[in-house]
Amino acid sequence: MRIGDLAKIVDVPVATIRYYEQKGLIEKPDRSDSNYRRYGSETVARLGFIRRCRSLGMSLTEIRRLLKLTEAPDANCGEVDVLLDEHISNVRGQRRNLARRERELRTLRADCHTSMQVRGCGILRDSALITQGRGAQIRK
Repeated sequence: MRIGDLAKIVDVPVATIRYYEQKGLIEKPDRSDSNYRRYGSETVARLGFIRRCRSLGMSLTEIRRLLKLTEAPDANCGEVDVLLDEHISNVRGQRRNLARRERELRTLRADCHTSMQVRGCGILRDSALITQGRGAQIRK
């Protein structure tokens, strides 16, 4: 199948497929006589796997590690567990950071709720953009 067909089946842009080829996540395909890329079902499966990993927030480095492990199907899968545990830890850290950011935003939003004027807006006041009731001058 051609790259456009593959993109539709896997639901990724053509540019993404080319990028994954560049990064070595999928093999460069054979070319037809008219120089079109020709992909097989194994590429569909591999791209589906990559897409699933990306939907879980995995980096290309993590995905590359997992793909490398598929080359030794009889090997111990402990490394997969380690990679997933690392990723879970990263996700937990991101959740804590997002929760902290949400609290900060809610605090700023609460500061703005009491005043209906820009000079009373907590986020603008706290960032020192407003001075003495006038917008600060930006110098170049």
